[in-house]
Amino acid sequence: MFRWKKIGKVFDPKELVTSSWMHEFAQSPSVLIEDSHVRVYFCSRPAPASDGQYLSYISFIDLDRNNLLNILRVCVTPVLSLGKYGTFDEFGTYPVSVIRNGSEIRAYYAGWTRCESVPFNAAIGLAISRDGGETFHRIGDGPVLSYSPDEPFLLGSPRIRKFADRWQLWYVAGNEWLRIEGKPEPVYKIRMATSDNGIDWIKHGKDLIVNKLGNYECQACPDVTFRNGSYHMFFSYRDIRNYKSREGGYRIGYASSTDLINWQRNDNLVDIELSETGWDSEMINYPHVFELDGATYMLYQGNGMGRAGFGLAILESIEAWGEV
Repeated sequence: MFRWKKIGKVFDPKELVTSSWMHEFAQSPSVLIEDSHVRVYFCSRPAPASDGQYLSYISFIDLDRNNLLNILRVCVTPVLSLGKYGTFDEFGTYPVSVIRNGSEIRAYYAGWTRCESVPFNAAIGLAISRDGGETFHRIGDGPVLSYSPDEPFLLGSPRIRKFADRWQLWYVAGNEWLRIEGKPEPVYKIRMATSDNGIDWIKHGKDLIVNKLGNYECQACPDVTFRNGSYHMFFSYRDIRNYKSREGGYRIGYASSTDLINWQRNDNLVDIELSETGWDSEMINYPHVFELDGATYMLYQGNGMGRAGFGLAILESIEAWGEV
């Protein structure tokens, strides 16, 4: 059993006491470990426009390495501008996943564009920082991974890792849009692609995780680590209905694999529950697992798919890695 002990909420832009471009939402946390601090990249939103539509930008905070609830710095401007008029990321960059590559830092993100028949479409872009992660610049105006004949709908929720000198990108691919209670809703599943350079990708072309809630289960943000000869995936899942409530909101699932292709799902092995009240009492989702000074941590977002911010949990028993 992976028993996670909640430490507390880390960040919610609504609780800032100084002025900021961030109005609400702190979504999809992803870390870089520095000598003196832990930098957490995430996505946030200014106040909505008069039509109620939001834009989403990539931001970061720096946490005290010795006390991860102590915020040392909040970035004052987004680290990546939105895309040009008509591009795939004109209206938003969310979610995001970061990784070091030599002297540079790469950010893989979902870029959002607005549609007419359905609310949005998304593809996966790449931006690179050469100033230590202070600013990022996209490698081009188009995505590095986009919809195709066999994946015709949205692609998003990228999580990047590198194992055995191969780039591994987990993402979600939409397989249909349904009209639920008069509103279009996407159904999406976890997939993966591999690359030699992190730019040119080979899709594996199949759903990786079996459904628990039926064919209309939605799966998101798979984060994979390697321990004791196995790969361990923590991910989010929900039903297509009532997903903004405690009843149907996102939960965190678990699967393991020895080859990255065939995965055995067993959500019973991950022990992190909703709180009785407060910021993560309706949903827990978009997990990101990292190691720091001999301990294993999980950052995750809470209610409203990150509208209430993100928090931190610690793995209580390290022996869990060897029991699956």
